[in-house]
Amino acid sequence: MQYLPFVNIKQGSDSVHSFSNGNTLPLTQLPFAMAGFAPQTQSQDSWFYSPRMRVLEGVRLTHQPSPWIADYGTVIFMPQKRTPQFSPVGRRSGFRPEAAVLQPHFLHLEFLKSRSIFELVPTERCGMFTLQFDDAEDNWLSVLPLKGGFTARFVSAENTLYVTVDNCSGDNTKNFKEYAVIVFGENEICAEECIFGKSGGVLQRAAKKIGTQGVHLKLQSDRLTARVGISYIGFDQAKENLRQDTQGKSFVELKKEGEALWESYLSRVEIEAFDERQKKTFYSCMYRAFLYPHKAYELTSDGKPVHYAPHDGKVYPGVRYTDNGFWDTYRTCYPFYALVARDEYREMVRGFVNDYLECGWLPRWPSIGERGCMPSTLIDAVLCDAAVKGLMDRETMEQALEGMLKHANTAAPNDDYGRSGVLDYLKYGYVPIESHIESVNLTLDAAYGDWCIARIAEALGKTTLAAEYDRRAENYKTLFDPETGFMRPRFINGDFRPDFSPVAWGRDYTEGSAWQNSFAVPHDIEGLASLYGGREKLIEKIDALFATLPVYENVGYGAEIHEMTEMAAADFGQCAISNQPSFHIPYIYAALGDVEKSSYWVEKICREAFSYEDDGFPGDEDNGSMALWYVFACIGIYPFCPGKNEYVRTKKLVRSVKILGKPFDADSFSGNTVPYESVRIAAAARTQ
Repeated sequence: MQYLPFVNIKQGSDSVHSFSNGNTLPLTQLPFAMAGFAPQTQSQDSWFYSPRMRVLEGVRLTHQPSPWIADYGTVIFMPQKRTPQFSPVGRRSGFRPEAAVLQPHFLHLEFLKSRSIFELVPTERCGMFTLQFDDAEDNWLSVLPLKGGFTARFVSAENTLYVTVDNCSGDNTKNFKEYAVIVFGENEICAEECIFGKSGGVLQRAAKKIGTQGVHLKLQSDRLTARVGISYIGFDQAKENLRQDTQGKSFVELKKEGEALWESYLSRVEIEAFDERQKKTFYSCMYRAFLYPHKAYELTSDGKPVHYAPHDGKVYPGVRYTDNGFWDTYRTCYPFYALVARDEYREMVRGFVNDYLECGWLPRWPSIGERGCMPSTLIDAVLCDAAVKGLMDRETMEQALEGMLKHANTAAPNDDYGRSGVLDYLKYGYVPIESHIESVNLTLDAAYGDWCIARIAEALGKTTLAAEYDRRAENYKTLFDPETGFMRPRFINGDFRPDFSPVAWGRDYTEGSAWQNSFAVPHDIEGLASLYGGREKLIEKIDALFATLPVYENVGYGAEIHEMTEMAAADFGQCAISNQPSFHIPYIYAALGDVEKSSYWVEKICREAFSYEDDGFPGDEDNGSMALWYVFACIGIYPFCPGKNEYVRTKKLVRSVKILGKPFDADSFSGNTVPYESVRIAAAARTQ
């Protein structure tokens, strides 16, 4: 069976700033690779591609994990004819989207203005593209920056363009620079006629000059083939990456390799769908599952991993991964990798721990450097899940625990690192209103993080430490208000904030209200139920959540944020499935023993809110997290609490499922949970 024909890489890309249907990019990229490529329809950091537009400004080498995070290390390739232009408007070309081929392993675009065809295949840290014009007259390839520093130097003796870019988007970096080497065939470029754009708009024609606004390369004929290698370390390493990825391989061979690699990843979960629409949605989501995090390490000529470290600009041995928001991805991505990408997960965790050893803090939202975009330290759950599922050796667990204990007890030098409000959390057992905004979420996430610490301590035989953090993991109870049945913010003196509304968004809650954020206690759902007076009472509360209209009050934001709009549009009551805090809410029923109610809501949401189309998600997809919510729903299991060796069970939504080639049927389990080991039998056979 072939899987790639069922993948739409544009799924979720039909989005705008004010309303997200995924906020995704159509990335031609290998799984977890360092180099990705996408069409650019508009010149900006974020939202640079729209499937509705019929113009192109080039093909972008991109690393963007989210439009809210934006891009870095950006290089744009643009075919032009006669008088090449540097500006996005000046160089813009029409194209026919219906004639474009956008696949994970292959990109084909026809530029109408320059009458040219651009084709590209990606490799792990490089890419190869071909350019074919309809005649040999006055043809150009432009290599351009998006913003920031840019240099370009053409060495005709090597048929090579050397490029550097340094654009980042507000992250913590020192001396960041992406080095790109672009190697052409012999006599394909007319070096004497290259045009380099200088600051101030002055143009110079000459080989070996430095261009700061881009460069136009004059073709000798109607075609060229270019190999692009990138590095965060230097030009020599970029050349080495290019050698490792492309030496001795043709465009066709690289295309076949990429196709085979993607087929192998997509085949790790095989379904028999009820119809083609479901099958396309499933495998489009599977594609998105393997895009992030990106590898940010490179291999020396003798095969040793090395990486640029953003916090100090130095090069260190070992692996590194970036472009991931753990606040989103801990919920579904890493529990999925524990099943079907165990070797990759093991290496990712090693990379995250390397960040701690090098800069003193575990990552929170890295995008080359640390962004600190979302609150708290949900990497705790990523590390815990890996530890309890046998994906960390003892040394890595010890180092991970050390980093987790640090951010659980020490205030970071700035709010991009560590737990926000940690000292007051230690003092009061909760983060008070006076200490920090979004104090309810900070408290609940800290309690869950403490539970994760306890599990790793337990695995290491540190029973006293585990008991201490198990006690801290009950701190969520300090915010429960039995009168309203919600988690509410408290002042330092212990009083609840008086002006309470369960539909008030922001201020004390993260991207939601009390409805979306009061049930974030995955590690102790039974304890949460006891606060309500038992399982039936909590089930009644979740019934009320789904029955309450999707209304909202904006008290914490300056304007309506897109998550509010999307919750109302999806219309599943107060279950804002458009955003990650609501992901587990439909599964609370199953966690409490009512599998049928969970199955009802999960099936309804999948049927009404997801598709393979360009508008196929109900909100931000976020690095595979929402795509994998759909994948788990189809399989019939859900990782309700990452860090536990179990999944809650629901009715599977497809005819049959195979995981790594072996049949799996959650319906065969009589209880409301499925043991992790039962799901991963096939994975164990493949990776051990």
